Amino acid sequence: MPNPFRARRALTPTARVRRLRRRITVLFALTSAAGLVAMAVLAVRSDGVRGREQLDRAMSADTNWALGLLETDEDGRLDTQVLLDNAGTACPPLFLLAVPSASSVPDASDGPDTPGGLVVEHAPDRPCLTVSTASVRQAAATAVRADEPRSRDARTVDGEPVRTFALPFYPPDAEEDALPQGALVTVADASAQRADHRRLTWVVTGGCALLVLLSAGVGHLLSGRAVRPALEVLDRQEAFHTDAAHDLRTPAASLRTLAETALRGETDSTDVHRRTLRLAETMGTLVDGLLTRARLMSGTAPLAVEPLRLDQLVEAVVEDAATEGQRVAVRAPGAVVVAADPDLVRRAVANLVGNALVHGHLPGERAEVEVTVGGEGATATVTVEDAGPGLPPEVAGALFDRFRSGSGSTGLGLSIASWVAHAHGGSLTAEPGRRGGARFVLRLPAGGPPSDG
Repeated sequence: MPNPFRARRALTPTARVRRLRRRITVLFALTSAAGLVAMAVLAVRSDGVRGREQLDRAMSADTNWALGLLETDEDGRLDTQVLLDNAGTACPPLFLLAVPSASSVPDASDGPDTPGGLVVEHAPDRPCLTVSTASVRQAAATAVRADEPRSRDARTVDGEPVRTFALPFYPPDAEEDALPQGALVTVADASAQRADHRRLTWVVTGGCALLVLLSAGVGHLLSGRAVRPALEVLDRQEAFHTDAAHDLRTPAASLRTLAETALRGETDSTDVHRRTLRLAETMGTLVDGLLTRARLMSGTAPLAVEPLRLDQLVEAVVEDAATEGQRVAVRAPGAVVVAADPDLVRRAVANLVGNALVHGHLPGERAEVEVTVGGEGATATVTVEDAGPGLPPEVAGALFDRFRSGSGSTGLGLSIASWVAHAHGGSLTAEPGRRGGARFVLRLPAGGPPSDG
């Protein structure tokens, strides 16, 4: 049986961040869904209540108007003649129910012929809505028993939805605590209101579903923006580990091979020491380049911007470069001042010059490198051009990516130079030179890096 804790520990940091993004998306969608469902329920309920209230108001007006036409004779008996002569009771249907005796209050369970039950004094012959007598008596009994108007939902004999309204009435000159004498009951068609209510319910449900999907999409985008810095940090960390393993593997293996050869006594000790020193210098340069690129990528190394004579810096870099019989010419027509980080710019220029000295010449010939410092308006440029074989077509599009130099080196030098240029708001481009070699142009804004660094 798999251990869930072991599987959880096996997740990579990137996978954990992505899982966190999915959880944030789901939580955002569920929170939005809960709020939307609550609002939808309130809206649907409010619409249902409002529709029933509209029907009740219309039926209340009809029954109150009919109540004004209801009379009693000298013996206190109901006289419905005036009501029948002046009111059409068929549509909406109007029923008149009376209590057999004023001292008895009907119960809803009483049958039509039981003592104390309501007696139907009038029912329309051909009503537009056919409702069972039991439903009419039930509505009237409820209103008489409660001693106040009452409405309720019901069904016709055909099963169509209707709403009944019952209004109790009292004898003439009745006292305040007198019992109702009966009730007027009217019926209204509720099918249109129910259809509108169902339509609204479907519209609200569909709208909620769409909004939940939209909120899920928005939550996914927002969570992606939230975890993007963490993913970038993890990617930079993984890239640094990969770079370190890739760059240090070869010199470390060479150093081990050299040590094993020295132990077997197969090589002169002076040559061993010389090769060991050279390997140590190579490893030191690689480590320094890796750390510089890691600081540039992570942004942990702030730019120490200050006014800088770019022409003087380039001349100093060329003087310190190990030319070893190679030819390097510097052309600086005038003073070029930029606001930049001297250490980073010096490293970028040194990488470009060193790259030209190593790769900018044909086999068996010495390198001829020309470095030009100039200014083009608000942009200062450093152009490094050689007379070598030029840029290989297979790496021209990815020349500034690490491990893509195409000539056996790690490619970190050009990658670092490109990072330095972009950190200052400039650029580094490569193009064919006038003498058949490669030309690298480092552009830096004369005003320094942008405000966001």
